[in-house]
Amino acid sequence: MDDPGSPRRLTLAETDALAAEAHAGQTDRIGVPYVEHVRAVAHGLAPVGDRLAQAGLLHDIVEDTEWTLEGLRAAGVPADVVALVDAVTKRPGVPYTDMIRAIAADEDAALVKIADNAHNSHPDRQAALPEEQRARLAAKYRDARAVLWPAVDRTLLETVVHRINPALLDGSL
Repeated sequence: MDDPGSPRRLTLAETDALAAEAHAGQTDRIGVPYVEHVRAVAHGLAPVGDRLAQAGLLHDIVEDTEWTLEGLRAAGVPADVVALVDAVTKRPGVPYTDMIRAIAADEDAALVKIADNAHNSHPDRQAALPEEQRARLAAKYRDARAVLWPAVDRTLLETVVHRINPALLDGSL
């Protein structure tokens, strides 16, 4: 039985609704509703558990909306999920490569970032970008994978990536 004094913890479905509301009206680089990106990341993480799927739904919320980490906690997002969101959130002045190295130190955070990277690297998404941007992002994501992939259990890595972008596993990207 829940302790009546403890804060309520959002379910995965409630977290999805929060993400959908937070990203309402936003589109990604290729014009797709932004919520579809965070849902794809969560879909990849779902076999690893609700905690990581929730973090996948919320991984960009602090960067791209008015939500704060404190606001997420107050809304009932579990503290361990908020910690993962914090771990993968860009910090002003921190170079991307430094951020990726820090994320790689935590297997769960690395899995969230791997799922994000896999979706951003999807051939259908990349094909919709101008060639210069496509080449720049492909190199950025490839360099990140070189750091992130060795930081996680291979079975978990394959499970997550296979659900989002299996072409990454066969080396065709």
